[in-house]
Amino acid sequence: MLYWTLVFLVVALVAGLLGFGGVASAFAGIAKILFAVFIVLFLLSLIFGAFRTN
Repeated sequence: MLYWTLVFLVVALVAGLLGFGGVASAFAGIAKILFAVFIVLFLLSLIFGAFRTN
């Protein structure tokens, strides 16, 4: 999932450099959403991993 966040971020940066403002903001929005989802899943993984017993 972090891979797709980085892909959308790079596409947004390239589109922004080329002057495609609407496309860049759309891809940046998608990258932000994916990053937030990734962070939430990562934190949940840490929390549940701490309570896991062997």
